[in-house]
Amino acid sequence: MAETFLFSVSELLITKLASIAYEEAFRVLGVYDDLQEIKQTLSFIKAVLLDAEQKQEHNNELQEWLRQIKHIFSEAEDVLDEFECEELRKEAVNASGSTRTKVGSFFTHSNPLVFRHRMARQIKEIKKRLGKIAADRQKFGLEIIDVDKNVLQKREMTHSHVISSDVIGRKDDKENIMQLLLQHHPNDGDKGLSVIPVVGIGGLGKTTLAKFVFNDKRIDESFSSKLWVCVSDDFDIKQLMIKILHSATCSTIAPTTVGLNYRSLDVEQLQCHLRNNLESQKFLLVLDDVWNEDRVKWLELRNLLQVGAEGSKILVTTRSRSIASMMGTIPSYNLQGLSQEDSLSLFVKWAFKEGEEKNYLNLVEIGKEIVKKCGGVPLAVRTLGSSLFSKLETNVWESVRDSEIWNLPQKKDDFLPALKLSYDQMSSHLRQCFALFSLYPKDYQFSSFEVTCLWGALGLLPLARTNQALEDVTNQYLDELLSRSFLQDVVNYGTRYGFKIHDLVHDLALYVGKDECSQVNSDNQSISENTRHLSFFENDLHGQSSTQKSTRLRTILFPVKGVGAKGQAFLDRWVSRSKFLRVLGLGYSEYETLPRSIGKLRHLRCLSLQNNKKIKKLPDSICKLHTLQVLSLDGCTELEMLPKGLKNLISLRHLDITTKQAVLPEDEIANLSSLQILRINICQNILSLFQGKKLSTLKGLSVSCCGSLQSLPLDAEHFPQLETLEVHHCENLILSKGHEDQNSNLKLRLITFSSLPQMVMLPYWVVGSANTLQSLIIANCELIALPNWLSTLNILKTLIIMYCPRLVSLLEAIHTLPALEHLKIHGCPELCRKYKPQVGEYWSKISHIKHIDIGEP
Repeated sequence: MAETFLFSVSELLITKLASIAYEEAFRVLGVYDDLQEIKQTLSFIKAVLLDAEQKQEHNNELQEWLRQIKHIFSEAEDVLDEFECEELRKEAVNASGSTRTKVGSFFTHSNPLVFRHRMARQIKEIKKRLGKIAADRQKFGLEIIDVDKNVLQKREMTHSHVISSDVIGRKDDKENIMQLLLQHHPNDGDKGLSVIPVVGIGGLGKTTLAKFVFNDKRIDESFSSKLWVCVSDDFDIKQLMIKILHSATCSTIAPTTVGLNYRSLDVEQLQCHLRNNLESQKFLLVLDDVWNEDRVKWLELRNLLQVGAEGSKILVTTRSRSIASMMGTIPSYNLQGLSQEDSLSLFVKWAFKEGEEKNYLNLVEIGKEIVKKCGGVPLAVRTLGSSLFSKLETNVWESVRDSEIWNLPQKKDDFLPALKLSYDQMSSHLRQCFALFSLYPKDYQFSSFEVTCLWGALGLLPLARTNQALEDVTNQYLDELLSRSFLQDVVNYGTRYGFKIHDLVHDLALYVGKDECSQVNSDNQSISENTRHLSFFENDLHGQSSTQKSTRLRTILFPVKGVGAKGQAFLDRWVSRSKFLRVLGLGYSEYETLPRSIGKLRHLRCLSLQNNKKIKKLPDSICKLHTLQVLSLDGCTELEMLPKGLKNLISLRHLDITTKQAVLPEDEIANLSSLQILRINICQNILSLFQGKKLSTLKGLSVSCCGSLQSLPLDAEHFPQLETLEVHHCENLILSKGHEDQNSNLKLRLITFSSLPQMVMLPYWVVGSANTLQSLIIANCELIALPNWLSTLNILKTLIIMYCPRLVSLLEAIHTLPALEHLKIHGCPELCRKYKPQVGEYWSKISHIKHIDIGEP
């Protein structure tokens, strides 16, 4: 059954048409009465869409009706967006003040007389087609369901680290694995490297069990180092060595690897570093989620690892018995499903608040029947349990138990129905966002910034309040997906989140997104007319994509590193064809130029060239993209200069800059009236930033890897809205320079300072945010003391100090910080010793803090 997502699209269209701006535009065109008819017709259609989407599975005629609606809605979206594009174009022309520009625009395709005629004709055509479709709804006997009951619920944020009490039904399995890891295996030969495979179907909890073992204190006592590598589909030796070395950086054995850029090293250099760091060390290496069946590749990696001390172990998790047999030095450990008792315990844990189940024994009885259908698979149990969290109506639970989806033909060990039922409980907006995960490969490392750009550019993040940011809605959506167990390995980076999704969850995204989303790879090279979102996974297919039929693509992505290394003609062709494109993601591609015709993508809202190492110049026509909201040039290390005319990007809210320029076009940047987030990274030639320039709308500023930067003057007059400041890896930056130790009166909520060797004291201007600052993060700095004025930070909730070895004490009055809830100290030997829980001489000064994480001295 194809997902249509039409309910959320209809809401978006109705909301737009109800706005004053569109009403005025329709009056000018002389089609105001048509507007009223379109709104009324849309309301009629919307009222039965939820019922139609539920009933379409067994009714081909109804499916065709929904497909027709989808095409009309898509065209209506584009027509309405044309109004926005035209208004923004006129605004940019007027702002330019150039008579030549104004006269020239009259003779373009945006000539107002031509535009009005064309728009009026298209609106009348849409009204006619919508009316016919609405009349057809009568023959399907559809019920009116005009409210999406599956609204987002506020859940408490969880995290990916395994807590022992959260793991149900695996204590015996854990002890069995521990025994295998801690005992000597005589069949391992002289080199003594044991390989222990754990085998089981997807969703069974192999990774959770491995984490359960990995975090056991007995492992810390028995192995001098432990390393974790997620392997997934790609068993590339070089990439695996890099991953192992990155894991070693977090370990006690790898002081020689800290700060190295492993990706710049060749295989010979990598194997030297790997062997040097593992030699004579007794290590535990977890290779999670292995799919490789090539024995030659495995033996090559194993031989590189056979330098550790006797007793070193490798723990492998895989779905394949043949892979386990190939890799293992002992028989595989076959993980079984949970018992019915343990499955019910897990279900109850996720479906109810603690102890609440005692008040709803009738629901628990229904839960027992639901659990039986999950076959003991923890992912299925947890997902369904979390989807029913706080839903205490008996009929809701019964509908899950009695759903027809359980009766669909299934492959062996197919638990898609359980996940699909949880998916069906989501709001229509969230379902549409979730389906877009199918555009990325399995085991992809997502960031909240990335999904905000994608979802926001496609109009999938409706703002409930006028002062709400897109990032807030994204985080709300991600919280909901996490609470449903659809996300894993969540990492909080301060202002952004990183996460992955389970392979089975990825399969669900492919299933629900198959009508709108397509991956072009060796198995799928055709693109249907229904496709709206497209991602390319391989280079060699560029020339074979001529079977494309869709003329209304919204998204083109290159989510695999190295794809986009060939085929400049391919990019030119697709840019010229896809005139309704909203998102063009060329991250990690190797295109040397962009076509000038990119300036004709009037609807484009997100353009990413992140980490393109080849591009040297951008066409100035980019600055004609008046609807562009996100422009990411982060990591474009060969880019000689930014395009001219940046000030014309009047909708730009997020700008990432990497360039060789010594002086940024600060006047143009300061004129970006919608700019909220600015990230300046790897601009090695810049000496200073924003001297006397006012960025009145900026809320987030990040400056990193600017080796020549000496000053960064910030004050409330020039940055009145600034809430987040991150400064990283700026070797010559003196933060107090330009401030003269004066209070800046900023209203910052989060500050991160890292790898700033010139910072031996916190700059005094931070105190200006005493009544707003909630999080302060300091890492890899030469800090020698914390100032006494830090105690005036009245609402500081989080204080993190990492790898500041010269810092030997916290402020004396730390106990007076009234709001401090989270304190983390790592990599500071004296601090860790003095404040070590229970035994440190100053432990009593911080023991009242709710969450404390103190590393080893």
